[in-house]
Amino acid sequence: MMDWTKFDAALFDLDGVLVKTTQLHATCWKRMFDCFLSSDAARRRVAFHAFAIQTDYPRHVNGKPPYDGVRDFLASRGIGVPEGEPADPPDRESICGLGNRKRALFLQALEANGVEVYEGALALLRHLRGDGLKTAVVSSSRNCEAILRAAGIADRFDLRIEGELAGRLGLSGKPAPDTFLEAAKQLDVEPARAVVIEDAIAGVQAGRAGHFGLVIGVDRRGSPAELYAAGADVVVDDLAETIRMDDVRPRPPK
Repeated sequence: MMDWTKFDAALFDLDGVLVKTTQLHATCWKRMFDCFLSSDAARRRVAFHAFAIQTDYPRHVNGKPPYDGVRDFLASRGIGVPEGEPADPPDRESICGLGNRKRALFLQALEANGVEVYEGALALLRHLRGDGLKTAVVSSSRNCEAILRAAGIADRFDLRIEGELAGRLGLSGKPAPDTFLEAAKQLDVEPARAVVIEDAIAGVQAGRAGHFGLVIGVDRRGSPAELYAAGADVVVDDLAETIRMDDVRPRPPK
């Protein structure tokens, strides 16, 4: 069993860690990018190459602030668009406009489909709250509050650091450690006494860069090696495994 008494706080990512929204996000990103890429290819009279969920999503988008995801993916295709402004409408072909278009698609899908919580995450939350640990959600999403409320778990956390707040505070997004460090600061906990729990490569990198006491990778894609390479100390398939730590796969020796 993992000795959680060594720690004072657990800092959770949201999508793919607490709630089953990763596929929904990926589908909405694909819808938005494929529409843009098709139009862009027609304008430039080049071949259309679709957004690939299996490769483009984890490599360029997952875990990052939305506008960073748009910027990184388009750069990977050698496509430039204006930066725009956060208030850009979803039909504007700018970094912000495309990010806002994806958000609109996601909110529509969230309202239509709802959201499901991972049972293992609920079990771990109950365990940690029972042990007196502080808990926080640290997410790049601007939809964090809406998702937590839809999932019925908004009251399970002492703190929420989300995309809009990070922007107001001038915090860099993951893979920079800023948002996790801000959460530890607001919880009055030393990073060495806090655990970061992430499913995205960028998030694991952020936890490692912040020198947190433990970085747990949650493997939802069957790719534990990628999480270890990004800096995870341990990798689990289900967060309930961290309550009975004998099931956990430790970092393989180099």
